[in-house]
Amino acid sequence: MSDPTPAPAADAPRLDTEALEQVLAAPPARFRHDYLEVRGLRVEFDGFVAVDGVDLTVTQGDLRFLIGPNGAGKTTVVDAVTGLVAGSGSVRFGGVELLGRPSHRIARAGVGRTFQTASVFDELTVLQNLDIAAGAGRGPLTLLRRRRGVPAEIEAALETVGLAHVRDLPAGVLAHGQKQWLEIGMLLVQDARLLLLDEPVAGMSQAEREETGLLLQRIGEQRTVVVVEHDMEFLRAFASSVTVLHQGKVLAEGTVAQVQADPRVVEVYLGTGTHGRGSCTAAGAPVTSTEVE
Repeated sequence: MSDPTPAPAADAPRLDTEALEQVLAAPPARFRHDYLEVRGLRVEFDGFVAVDGVDLTVTQGDLRFLIGPNGAGKTTVVDAVTGLVAGSGSVRFGGVELLGRPSHRIARAGVGRTFQTASVFDELTVLQNLDIAAGAGRGPLTLLRRRRGVPAEIEAALETVGLAHVRDLPAGVLAHGQKQWLEIGMLLVQDARLLLLDEPVAGMSQAEREETGLLLQRIGEQRTVVVVEHDMEFLRAFASSVTVLHQGKVLAEGTVAQVQADPRVVEVYLGTGTHGRGSCTAAGAPVTSTEVE
């Protein structure tokens, strides 16, 4: 008998914003002091300065997009925030200093991230992936006990990310976009308050990108969200603000309109016309966008 496969992503149910309200339900005061503050962040690899004195502040309600030409250092910034690379300076979230902490302690401080390639357990079901993520805050004894039912927050997350119909399928058979939605659901059930998302709409259809953008906007109303992205159309549609990195430094920051009109950004993105893929418009000129590392 052949392995079950999910319906194509384009035919999947829309993301459920009503269920999202249940997942995000929390007193507003709980998130009042949750904001990302990066000051003087510097990361070196064998003498090469990948990130050079980056300052960045992202607050609740500000859906921040982080962009820049190839090699600008945006992924390295995220790696430093999440403890995957060492850095100097200061990175604080919710008043807690993150630099110097191991990645698992940073996750416990409410920081979660996704990667360009979804990091889910392919051999486990969608439901099991969410259950493991929800168990991140449980003790070892409770993790060993058999569940008597599916917790309400997991049920709500399944509906939120549009995967209730494939809950019992192995995550490995999901389409790329569905895996990204599963990762976002995993961050929600583990109660991440800072979400760092690396190209979350890569490989998605136009309809899926729109659904994902609306989902991120709603999450960003309460939690702190940073999106590393090269899709300029997606950025223009959903970003609250944009930070442009170049050669490891902040080149420009502001609204989408402000960044697009900045002559320095136009120069960096136009360059010799060999930076990469995609397009955006800055000061009326077509600007080549990139997949920034």
